[in-house]
Amino acid sequence: MTLRAAEPLKPIATGQRTLFPVLAAISVAHLLNDMIQALILAIYPLLQASFSLSFTQVGMITLTYQITASLLQPLIGSFTDKYPQPYSLPVGMGFTLCGILLMAAATSFPMVLLASALVGTGSSVFHPESSRVARMASGGRHGLAQSLFQVGGNFGASLGPLLAALLIAPYGKGHIAWFALAALLATVILLQVGKWYRGAIKAPAARRVQHPNVSRLPARRVAWAITVLLVLIFSKYFYLTSISSYYTFYLMHKFGLSVQAAQMHLFAFLFAVAVGTVIGGPVGDRIGRKYVIWGSILGVTPFTLMLPYASLAVTGVLTLFIGVIIASAFSAILVYAQELLPGRIGMVSGLFFGFAFGMGGLGAAVLGHIADITSIEYVYQICSFLPLLGILTAFLPDSS
Repeated sequence: MTLRAAEPLKPIATGQRTLFPVLAAISVAHLLNDMIQALILAIYPLLQASFSLSFTQVGMITLTYQITASLLQPLIGSFTDKYPQPYSLPVGMGFTLCGILLMAAATSFPMVLLASALVGTGSSVFHPESSRVARMASGGRHGLAQSLFQVGGNFGASLGPLLAALLIAPYGKGHIAWFALAALLATVILLQVGKWYRGAIKAPAARRVQHPNVSRLPARRVAWAITVLLVLIFSKYFYLTSISSYYTFYLMHKFGLSVQAAQMHLFAFLFAVAVGTVIGGPVGDRIGRKYVIWGSILGVTPFTLMLPYASLAVTGVLTLFIGVIIASAFSAILVYAQELLPGRIGMVSGLFFGFAFGMGGLGAAVLGHIADITSIEYVYQICSFLPLLGILTAFLPDSS
């Protein structure tokens, strides 16, 4: 295949229309992709029982997946900024397909880690390129487009525990192989998206829309703003991984719930995250992304501080509020960063998705080790203070 450098991709000027069919397709693919990933998180209790894993080893599964995803994403995004690869999306889904089949057949802990690495590699290709497609199809409504793209992933992540409780937990780990069909469906969808993507990047330069509302800031100011945004991503995803990786264990240990009941609670939390994602992008388009970041990161603090000391019923309610509020930040943060570095959409998307995944993986490993040497309840006590880092939003330049 011959590679040629391309000009930075911009939205296609179809009368400044938002191309909802393209956004719907990439959102559905995101749903299927993240549903498969969430299945791995949801079957942790089964893996722990099957292979006699410690909490540290459970954290290593997440770390392996997240690190393979996070390290490759900025590199892939930067490469495709220069050399667009429309059909890399279905190729990436092929790695995910191999990973899910290997996870179903795994007979040892190293095989589980390899399966997680394959799924992570698939994500490293999918996220930066699909985020670029969402921006290209946005018609200038970047926050809305990113929210629609993100909500597919969040709904998929919320479906993972539900499907694991209904279809995997009662029958065993091997039944995860049925979800290879979801990967095949996603591949078909992404082939169609790839055709549109290929046509879009061949459009004459005259049809490309310029970026009229991008702030041109000094390089040092941009670097500082990106650093602040990455710290906010750290606080958000370190906290989120405490729930996505260990919430089922927390509910089982503290309140004596069964695996299936705990997975239902995890489903409710992840559904709340999906709702929050829908809210964040359009609100950011309307009132400004900095205000959304303020409210999402710092605004969730009272709820996280109460959570470790709540009853079961109150815990369920608090986690719904936490999910909705904290999830509204990512679309705003990502679009804010893309506007700081125009023309480098793939690199920025890969950096922020990759960093988010990396912080999730590192958080899972660190928090798993803390749970082993202290208790799962202590993990939630120390994590409750992480959203206080939202005060750093004050140092971001105002967006126009």
